[in-house]
Amino acid sequence: MRFRLKMLLVMVWLLTLSYGVGGVFLIDRNFKSSLEQYQNSAVESYETILQSIELVNFVDIQHDFSNISNSLDKMTSIKSMDGISLYRSGKLLYLKGETKEDFDTEAEFESFMFTRDSRRLYQINGIIKTDSQALELYVLYDMTPVYEARDEQVSVYHQIFIVLILVGGFAAWITSYIMTKPLYKVSKSARALASGDLESRVRLKTQDEIGQLGSDFDEMADRLSDNINELKASMEQQEMFMGSFAHELKTPMTSIIGYADLLRSDALDGEETREAANYIFSEGKRLESLSFKLLDLLMMKKQDVKFVLTDMKKLIERLVTHLQPVYREKGIELQCRLEPDACMVEPDLFSSVITNLLDNARKAMDKGGKIIILGDRVGQAYRIRVVDNGRGMPAEALKHITEAFYRVDKSRSRAQGGVGLGLNLCKEIIELHDGEISFASKEGQGTCVTVLIKEVSA
Repeated sequence: MRFRLKMLLVMVWLLTLSYGVGGVFLIDRNFKSSLEQYQNSAVESYETILQSIELVNFVDIQHDFSNISNSLDKMTSIKSMDGISLYRSGKLLYLKGETKEDFDTEAEFESFMFTRDSRRLYQINGIIKTDSQALELYVLYDMTPVYEARDEQVSVYHQIFIVLILVGGFAAWITSYIMTKPLYKVSKSARALASGDLESRVRLKTQDEIGQLGSDFDEMADRLSDNINELKASMEQQEMFMGSFAHELKTPMTSIIGYADLLRSDALDGEETREAANYIFSEGKRLESLSFKLLDLLMMKKQDVKFVLTDMKKLIERLVTHLQPVYREKGIELQCRLEPDACMVEPDLFSSVITNLLDNARKAMDKGGKIIILGDRVGQAYRIRVVDNGRGMPAEALKHITEAFYRVDKSRSRAQGGVGLGLNLCKEIIELHDGEISFASKEGQGTCVTVLIKEVSA
């Protein structure tokens, strides 16, 4: 059974119960009040008759009973009175209207309700003491109008009850439809998500619990969509990585196998043999470099990195001092302009970042040049910039520069021993430090690489 139908049935049941109990209670209370008023009126009428008879009783009833009869005749004009009779020692002295009903009782004053010919009658019995024998007075009152009024009220109540249930049921259906419509939207959106529509949202505007449910559902859908998109992007990156990796292996392995086969054939002279051996050696070194880079990436993600409070100026200056001779031989000038500051870093990993950035800057210079390392404080971060005056890069290359195996100039990079993993490794290390890396470059003017690391002390 649908929840909407359940709500409708519950509301109709509550309406029926409340109106039914309330209506029955009001009709019953009104009936009892009317009946009590009629009975009190009948008792007052009976007492009036008794008082009249007692006044007339100053004369001996055997000599002048006509005075009492005249008085009783006048009393029978009361509208609700249906019969009156007077007895003495079981002998009827006066009768007008309905006859009395016999009840086994000898009390001086009694009243009874009974039914006769589909009418409701109320009989009052009483004894009047006289100078001689006592008189017995019986008076009947018609209570049928009270019961007829109750039956009419019940009939009207039934008609109103049916109309009210129909109107209330229709109103309950509209109410249940309005209240459950947001739930239908949630269910519809859930089915759409299950079928693959990641853009499906509820977007409820109500401020109640159902609105909160819709808001939570949309938030869950947003996170689910983000996670699935991230998963898709990760899978695409893995596919690209595997494709690039296979391509990187294919070229050198083909050359190595080809030259090795030539060496096996003994068809080469001494110079050609040395050339083939050198080529096999250089390609082997490049494959070794590739394996080391991949190993660094894997190990960095698996190992627990311990951060140490490090003076960034001393760390970079010490690294540059060791690299100066190598760069000087290639006609490249290294300069440092660093402000002292402390950051929580892993020294070896961060040294690898600086080394890779300097190495990329070196490879961008054909005939020497200048590389400047700048370090200063920017807000709550320590900024490191590696600036060179090399070839620079096109704007399109900046979007992919940190992707695995991406190289701006593939032929030049292979000749220099590059495998296209250096900047990808730098990015992973910097993200491990909750830092940021960005690139700015112009072709023919050089490149600036900026690294931001959270500082610890001023």
